[in-house]
Amino acid sequence: MDLRSELLKSIWYGFTALDLEKSGKVSKSQLKVLSHNLCTVLCIPHDPVALEEHFRDDDDGPVSSQGYMPYLNKYILDKVVEGSFTKESVDELCWTLTAKKNYQTDRNSSTVLPEKDAFRLWCLFNFLSEDKYPLVMVPDEVEYLLKKICMGMSIEFNCVELEDFFSQDSVQRSGITVWIFLEMMNSGKITRGIDKSIISMAIEEVYREIVGDVLKEGYLWKKGQLRRNWKERWFTLRPSNLSYYTSEDRKDCQGNIALDGNCCVEVLPDRDGKRCMFCLKTLSKSYEMSASDTKQRQEWTTAIQTAIRLHVEGKKSLHKDLKLKRREQREQREKRLHAKEEELQRLRALQEERERKLAELELLKEAQKQAQALLEQDEQRRRQQHEQLQRALEVQLREAEEARVSMQAEMALKEEEAERQRKRIQELEEMQKRLEEALQQEIKARLDEEAFRYAQAGLLAEEEEKMKALMALQEEQEEYILKTQREKQELKQEMEVKSRSLDEAQRQLEEVRANRHRVDQDVVAAQRKLRQASTNVKHWNVQMNRLMRPIGPGEKRPSLGSSFSAFQIPTQRDPGLRLRRRSGSEDQNEESKENVENRAGCDLEKRHSHASNGDMDIP
Repeated sequence: MDLRSELLKSIWYGFTALDLEKSGKVSKSQLKVLSHNLCTVLCIPHDPVALEEHFRDDDDGPVSSQGYMPYLNKYILDKVVEGSFTKESVDELCWTLTAKKNYQTDRNSSTVLPEKDAFRLWCLFNFLSEDKYPLVMVPDEVEYLLKKICMGMSIEFNCVELEDFFSQDSVQRSGITVWIFLEMMNSGKITRGIDKSIISMAIEEVYREIVGDVLKEGYLWKKGQLRRNWKERWFTLRPSNLSYYTSEDRKDCQGNIALDGNCCVEVLPDRDGKRCMFCLKTLSKSYEMSASDTKQRQEWTTAIQTAIRLHVEGKKSLHKDLKLKRREQREQREKRLHAKEEELQRLRALQEERERKLAELELLKEAQKQAQALLEQDEQRRRQQHEQLQRALEVQLREAEEARVSMQAEMALKEEEAERQRKRIQELEEMQKRLEEALQQEIKARLDEEAFRYAQAGLLAEEEEKMKALMALQEEQEEYILKTQREKQELKQEMEVKSRSLDEAQRQLEEVRANRHRVDQDVVAAQRKLRQASTNVKHWNVQMNRLMRPIGPGEKRPSLGSSFSAFQIPTQRDPGLRLRRRSGSEDQNEESKENVENRAGCDLEKRHSHASNGDMDIP
């Protein structure tokens, strides 16, 4: 990962922080400010009109990240000189922009990290994140960083809480953003019960080791080059040099030892009252140093040899190299898992194919057994059918002989039966004539009944009109009763006239009722005749059924078909029978109408009596 990629990661956060609407575009005025600040921290001259000239053909709208990248590469990143600026200043600028928008925490909470620690974690995240946008850090790198921090705090890392965190959301298994990582750190799950100062020291140590490329640092005793006296110095080892300071605040640098392939480290015996000594040799000088114990000497010599090896191999950062190795291991592990999954799928497919073939084999065996059984059944069925046919032919021969003998006897019986049938047909023809006469009488009776019913319907209509007139007269009478005292005399006279009219209407109603009673009697007489005609029809039907007895088996009537086809027995579809049912329904309707009229007459008499009482109550 080169310097340009590291700068682009930080600048990406600054660009997205200016995109307040999350549309992927930023206004030109904001990009001018961002570009000027980048030029300032990168220590390069800023051209104030370069942005306008670059986007001269563009509209006045906002610029996307793809549109800003050519300008960023051409006018800013191409002019960057490594070593002429401080990378931490660029990170602080971009962190300031993005933290205002995305890093919102409760400052009063006891578990929230200080701003400086959050910034260092943000830088560590950018260093260990994947080279894909939006930037995410895979779970393996998260675990590696947390182990480093826990190691700096001298505690054991608990992998269970991290697994629970990633298991809560399946999307996070492919990687988490820096804000989710900071939220996890602020939740206190990893740093529960640990003082903030210890956490800050651990984060700073990991930050200097990974981001600052510090392979090792600490106090050592160093022997002077001129005065040859021993002084305690704070040493900081990087892949390119070994610097030493007066104290661990690293403000007063006393010297810088450049490391290259010509340098080497040797372990020295104890002398001059110093123990655990070693020597760093360069082409021009040799530096004698003393560690506090053997373990520290071993760690320092190993770290210096690692720095020399990185310089010889042309690598500028140990952790960049380790990150690439971890990424290669992940890719190899994923390839192995993918190959293993493909192998398992292939084995599973082979197993399924084998099971399918075994099932097909079993089905073929079962089908063969069934076919053999079917062949045996067919053979047995053919033998049985042959035997049955042979027995049936013998039986048919015997039956044919017996039938020939019986047919001769039946011929004589049928001739006698034919003679009897001719006589019976003559009797049935005479009976049919009498039935037709009875049907004509029944039809006439039904027509008479219809005429009586029409007359009755007219009387009912007339009675209904009279009833309406009577009701109207009664309403008028009630209206006159409600008139004022001044019209009482006139009302009495009119009441007398209305009473006489009412009596006359009552008399006419009685006459209508008497006429209806007479019509009802005529209808009853017609119904009686109809029932008598129906009784006669039933009597002749019984007589005909008695004469027509069933013909026995084997009898034939070739010459009687025309006579029987001309005679038809009355069925339920006969018009006479339908007329009878209709007369029954009409009788029921007449009885319901008579009941309604009787009730109406009673209501009329009650109203008339109330009206007469009203006349008597008038003063």
